[in-house]
Amino acid sequence: MASSDPRGRSDGPVSPDENASPATPHRIACHLDAVLATHNMTLTELSARTGITMANLSILKNDRAKAIRFTTLTLICDATGATPQELFSIRPAR
Repeated sequence: MASSDPRGRSDGPVSPDENASPATPHRIACHLDAVLATHNMTLTELSARTGITMANLSILKNDRAKAIRFTTLTLICDATGATPQELFSIRPAR
C-alpha cells in the first residue's frame, strides 16, 4: 500500500505544478495505459492493488507527472508485472 512520510507526502507522482520548469520540459513518456491494457487491468484495479490514489494514477496515465517516487514505481511494477522500461520511454529531442 502507499505510505506517507513524516512530512505528510504520500506515495505518488509529483503534481504537475510542483517543481515545474516550463523552460525545460521533460521528455519522459509514461505508457501506463498500454501496460494496463497488456495486463488486462483497469486503473481502478491498479489503485486497489497498490493503494495509490486514482488521482495520482491518472496523473501518470495522462502523462502529466513531473516525477515519480521509486516506491510508487515499485508498487506499479509489482502489481502489473511490468518493468520500468515498459512503463516509461524517452521522447526524442527536438
